Amino acid sequence: MGDEEKPLPMEWSAVSRSGAIVVRTTEQGLPIGLVVEAAELRRNPAELAAEIVRLCKRSADRAGLARRAQLAAAGLAPEMLALTGLPTEEEVARREQAEEEEFDTEPRSWLRPI
Repeated sequence: MGDEEKPLPMEWSAVSRSGAIVVRTTEQGLPIGLVVEAAELRRNPAELAAEIVRLCKRSADRAGLARRAQLAAAGLAPEMLALTGLPTEEEVARREQAEEEEFDTEPRSWLRPI
């Protein structure tokens, strides 16, 4: 391919911390595939839905970050990159950290520490 840029993938994915939920999305975060382990289906439906939406957003953020890097490598000026609205590495890291703090993604158990 020489100096040509490799095209970005047409679909992206994100996996829950436990690995029990996997979403495949478009670059914009629209879900096109979903794998949910049976045990996850016992969760509160609203919590499961929130986890799926969170993973779709994470997938879109990472796709946007890759697109931003591709445009920067192609020589787009930083001022123009800022106008695209594509996330920066710092923004993605900050959002992912906030999500980890906001959502309880640890496996739940009836056991409690003594």
